[in-house]
Amino acid sequence: MTVRSILDSKGHQVLSVEPDAKLAAAVKILGEKKIGAVLVMSQGRMEGILSERDIVRVLSERGAHVLEEPVNGVMTRKVVSCRQSDTVAGIMEMMTLGKFRHLPVVEDGKVVGLISIGDIVKRRVQEYENEQEALQNYIKTA
Repeated sequence: MTVRSILDSKGHQVLSVEPDAKLAAAVKILGEKKIGAVLVMSQGRMEGILSERDIVRVLSERGAHVLEEPVNGVMTRKVVSCRQSDTVAGIMEMMTLGKFRHLPVVEDGKVVGLISIGDIVKRRVQEYENEQEALQNYIKTA
């Protein structure tokens, strides 16, 4: 199973904010869309990623006034990404070791999707259910 198979089922839509957007505006997007991270992009180029963890960390360190500051002061700048051809097993290991839950998918320098650990778990559960059904059908016909 590859990243492409996950994107093909969930879609390639990527929500993003500009680096100079206020943190409060990014928080609103996360809340409204019920997502855990948003890419920070400028002119089609990924500059960082803003996750719930980034927000909680900066709020605990600096207080609520940080919500009026730009996203680029809070975002994670060093973004790990993957490719559509990467295996799900490989990116699961990458996410576990790196302790992050969202992974941009990049092809030829362009962001083509964003997957989360939730997307991976959902796909793996579907895979196990399909295997179980196939085994049950095999047993019934044997």
